[in-house]
Amino acid sequence: MSFTDKINSLMARPGQEVPKDDVPWWLRYGGRTVGTLAGFLAIFLGVLNCVSIITADVKCLISGLWQMVLGFTTLCIEAPCCCLFVDFVQNLSDWMDKRPYWNKAVAYVALSIPAIILCPSLSSIFGSGLILVTGVIYGMMALGKKATAEDMRASATDEAFPQAPKSVTAMRSNLVENAQPISFTGAPISDSHV
Repeated sequence: MSFTDKINSLMARPGQEVPKDDVPWWLRYGGRTVGTLAGFLAIFLGVLNCVSIITADVKCLISGLWQMVLGFTTLCIEAPCCCLFVDFVQNLSDWMDKRPYWNKAVAYVALSIPAIILCPSLSSIFGSGLILVTGVIYGMMALGKKATAEDMRASATDEAFPQAPKSVTAMRSNLVENAQPISFTGAPISDSHV
C-alpha cells in the first residue's frame, strides 16, 4: 500500500470504501488541482465577460454567465471545501466522485464549449479552456493504465503475423452443433457374391 493510499484510508469516513483504481496519484491530484484552479479562473474571467454588456454584446454576457455557473459547478465538484456555505455541495461532490471518470470528462468538455463558441475572446478561451483541459485529464484517467512493454510487443507481433487457421482433421469435428457423425459401414453385401 502506497503512502497516499494510507493517507486516503485515514481520511475516509467510517464505513466508506477506499476506491482502488489504477490511476496514478499525480494524475488524480492533478485533475483536482486543475479543476479547482479552472473553477476560480472561470468565475473571475466570466465576470470580465459580463462587463461587455457595456458595449451591448449580449452573446458575451451570456457566455460570461455560462462561464461563471460552470466555474462554480466545477468548484463544487472538485473542491467542495471552497463552497461550505452551500448545503448541497457535499452531496453533489460525493455523487460525482462515485461516477466513472469518463462521465466527468464528457460533462466538462461538453459544458465548456458553448462559452467559447458564444464569445471567442481570451477570457472565454482561458476560463472555459481550463475546464476543457480538466475534462481531457479525466478522459485520460478513464482510459486507464498503459499496458506493459511485453504486452504491447506481444500484441504487435500478433497483428503483424496473424496465426494461420488451424486445419481441422478430426473425423468428429462438426460445423453445426448437434450434427450426427458420419459413420462408414462399408459397401452393402449382395447375394450374388455369396
